[in-house]
Amino acid sequence: MTLLLDGEKIRGRGMKVTSDLRIESGDMSGQTSNTDTAHKGFKPKTLTVTLLIRFVDAADLRTLMRLAEATAGGGQLKTYRIVNDTAAAFGMRQVQFSDGVSAREDDTLRGWRVQFTLTEKLSNPERVEKRRASNGVSSQSAPGQPVTGTSAGSGGADGSGTGQGLTGFETTLKKLDDWLGSKS
Repeated sequence: MTLLLDGEKIRGRGMKVTSDLRIESGDMSGQTSNTDTAHKGFKPKTLTVTLLIRFVDAADLRTLMRLAEATAGGGQLKTYRIVNDTAAAFGMRQVQFSDGVSAREDDTLRGWRVQFTLTEKLSNPERVEKRRASNGVSSQSAPGQPVTGTSAGSGGADGSGTGQGLTGFETTLKKLDDWLGSKS
């Protein structure tokens, strides 16, 4: 199987590529046995690559590490164009290294067992989400009459709302509140 990142071939023996698409959902059952879930979207697709790099091909491991450590402008991880049959089948075009690169010595084959993960960048769901118009925030109100005569002065008789006027005691409290508010 071939794996190219920006035209650079990842060399190794026995390469296995595993792809993954996570679909996030939330449990809506509360404390019941209901099976309802809420769809929370698709997470970026990932490719997990495992391969063997022989000790005599240490330059191939150095090349892989150079690619994994590459950064673009602003210190962000570099995004690579990927060529791989599994990636193409999953619709992945651009990837970044994620979750690290591990290499452990194989006991019998005189080489390193290497594993790394590539995460999709600029996925189709991400592009669709960016193109979708954002929903404006609408004001919410509860049914019924607005509350009037609060100590904050949102009552009807003082000219700041509609509805019933303040009682004599509430008017006195409002005057006291306004006077104390002007002192601080």
